Formats: sequence, C-alpha cells, structure tokens
Amino acid sequence: MDNHPAPGNPLVLSYLGLRKAIGIIGISLPFVLAFGKIILGSPGIQSSISEYYYTGMRDVFVGSLCAIAVFLLSYKGYDRRDELAGDLAGVFAIGVALFPTAPAGNVTLQAPVIGAIHIICALSFFLTLAYFSLVLFRKTDPHKTPSRRKLQRNKIYTVCGYAILASIATIAILALLPHATAILKLDPFFWLESLAVVAFGISWLTKGEAILKDETR
Repeated sequence: MDNHPAPGNPLVLSYLGLRKAIGIIGISLPFVLAFGKIILGSPGIQSSISEYYYTGMRDVFVGSLCAIAVFLLSYKGYDRRDELAGDLAGVFAIGVALFPTAPAGNVTLQAPVIGAIHIICALSFFLTLAYFSLVLFRKTDPHKTPSRRKLQRNKIYTVCGYAILASIATIAILALLPHATAILKLDPFFWLESLAVVAFGISWLTKGEAILKDETR
C-alpha cells in the first residue's frame, strides 16, 4: 500500500531515506564482500555470502546485517502484519549475523548447532523478505485507484519476490542433490544468495521511491 503524506514532511523524507539506505545495502553487500576480500589480498570468492564471516570482511558482513536489522525492527507499516513482518525479519537478520555458518575443516562441538541456527535464520529471513515484496508492498488502499506508477512498482515487487523464492528453492535443491560436485565448483550458493539479496535491495529501493516515484501533478 502506498500512502503519500504531505510532500516535504521531514519525517516522511527521513523514512523514505531509510528505505533507500536499506535497498542500497542489500544491492551492494555481495559486491562489497567479494571485491573487498580480493582487495585485501585473498583472490577468489567464497562458496556463500555467509562464508565471508571467516574472512577479513567479517565486520562488513555483520555490520551490514545489523544495520538492516535495526531498520526492520523500527519499521512501522500500515497494520500489525507489516510491523510483525518487520520485527521477525529484524530478529532473523540478527540471528544470521550472530550465529555464523559452520566453518569448513575442524570445528567445535557447538559449531554444527550454531550453523543449524544460522540456516534456519537465513531461510526465515529470505522468506520474510519475499513476503514483504509479494504481499505487503503490493497492497493498495481499497478506497483509491492505484496510479500508473504504483502498478509499475507492483510489477517490480512481484519479480523481486519470486526471484527471492526461486533462489531459495534452487539452493535447497542443490544442497540435496547427490554428486553435485561439478556444480558446486561454480559457487552457485554465493550467486543465488547474491541474487536474492540484490532482489531484496531493489524491492526496498522501489518502496523508498528511488525507482518509479509517483509523478507529480
């Protein structure tokens, strides 16, 4: 649902700015992690975004997720469903940041448990983001006729939401496939997670009116 309070309202501008900031973080995160690690002198990419926790980009990974979590926890939507989705997504983002994926090689007894919590939080986080794009962002005030821009934005939300779901489903299929060694050499988890994160960022940038802002009359 897109309600448009009075133009120039500093609170509205600040709120839209926060949405844009979250979108920028989402879009840039995979690229910052990958290129940051290379610049720090370690070539190649990790097998997943979460693996960057064990590189020199750990602070960027954790800090970005915590920034996203803070905004989501402060998100006030149009009804209780919006606020609950924001709270859940924020908690899941913190869980992804604070409970790292299980490291390769020698691990402690606690690592598999922490890794399982990480996977649950990551899956729940992405599903909640898809819910934002496919349900919450596409809502329209029933008493108003949606503008042309609103209909166009809804198409972006739809594409982004299904891109997130498709990425998660493909990751799950690859994880369950036996003898997928050749495919895993291409780091599909990293690319699929990156697609989901970028889709999330585009969706929030659009919600923040950085993309397809309503035309002024």
